[in-house]
Amino acid sequence: MEKKKNIRTLSLKEIKNALSDFNEKPFRAKQIFEWLWQKNAESFDDMTNLSLALREKLKDAFFIDHIKLQDQQISSDKTIKCAFTVGENKVVEGVLIPTTNRTTACISSQIGCSLACEFCATGKLKLMRNLTEGEIVDQVVYLRNLAEEKYNKPLSNIVYMGMGEPLLNYKNILRSIELITSEEGLGMSPKRITVSTAGIAKMIKKLGDDEVKFNLALSLHAANDAKRSKIMEINDTNDLDALREALQYFHAKTGTRVTFEYIIFKDFNDSIEDAAELAQFAKCVPCKINIIEYNPIDDGIFQRTSPERTDAFADYLEKRNLIVHVRRSRGKDIDAACGQLVNKNGAILKDERVMKK
Repeated sequence: MEKKKNIRTLSLKEIKNALSDFNEKPFRAKQIFEWLWQKNAESFDDMTNLSLALREKLKDAFFIDHIKLQDQQISSDKTIKCAFTVGENKVVEGVLIPTTNRTTACISSQIGCSLACEFCATGKLKLMRNLTEGEIVDQVVYLRNLAEEKYNKPLSNIVYMGMGEPLLNYKNILRSIELITSEEGLGMSPKRITVSTAGIAKMIKKLGDDEVKFNLALSLHAANDAKRSKIMEINDTNDLDALREALQYFHAKTGTRVTFEYIIFKDFNDSIEDAAELAQFAKCVPCKINIIEYNPIDDGIFQRTSPERTDAFADYLEKRNLIVHVRRSRGKDIDAACGQLVNKNGAILKDERVMKK
């Protein structure tokens, strides 16, 4: 007996081809596609504008995968952390971050991570697998609905800054963004989506070749190869010269301003000399810089720097005509802040279930 296929891994064209085998009209494919991606159907029985006979054929040939909510916590600052069960009973997290001006969904792209950055709890876990496009889109749909239900606000932004390295799940990331932005999907603007990478030069160039319309953020954290390699192993094979060239290529192909993410650590990368190195590197491409407060993790070797040093660092950059934002931590009281999750959840780790970085 032929194994059933996950219908949410098929493109609209592939669904049309499948329906031709059922002697069904091609327009039915668009109806099915809309049920899957606009209406978030959980079963073929939900597709009430299809005949019963077609629904039975679909059940025989395909299945519909969906993530499931396992747990939800609300922070005192209204940040909401959601743990989702995926596939083989693993868990990933998505976070809804409401502010005055925007409502952002922070979503995961992999179960675990292979990059082992020193400052990130997820980096201490093994990579289990990539998330499918459906599992990625489901996070967005759930957090979008949550924003409307809890705060009466539409979802304004999506950031691929959760667990995992998005550019190591390239195909599914691009496919998920296509579904989120298409008319047949969620219809969001790609300019409201940001994909964050630890820095894989050849894949940044591929984004340029594919002329993507969404935003790109580079997790930089040091503009000095020795320091960056100390905290991010990936810099040994993707150093600052390689990243500079890749970013220039990306910008030339897309015209998109790049964001540099810079977690600021006490007595490591928070000096004015560090700021000067960052200002010099930032000249390579039109950019903005997000300075991010560090959230210590258990047995971590880094600590948060003082507000005074953070402000002096940002002031130095601003005086060099750079666009700078200091990002304050959100959701710390529920371990939803960047880099914090998994370090206080020993029972979860023992069960091989994992949280977002």
